[in-house]
Amino acid sequence: MKINKYLEDLQTKSAAELNDELVAAKKELFNLRFQNATNQLDNTSRIKEVRRNIARIQTVMTQKAAN
Repeated sequence: MKINKYLEDLQTKSAAELNDELVAAKKELFNLRFQNATNQLDNTSRIKEVRRNIARIQTVMTQKAAN
């Protein structure tokens, strides 16, 4: 599955790489929200997908910090 592959990829990354990925995802979410507000966004489901990816990244970061 696509999500499992993404999670495996996240778990192999270092804390710095996860932080960079988190920043990039938050920027993408901001851009998607901006496009949505100006009626330029075609695929609105991408917002939900990016929000969930941000949560996944934060979860993996928390798990790594606990270990």
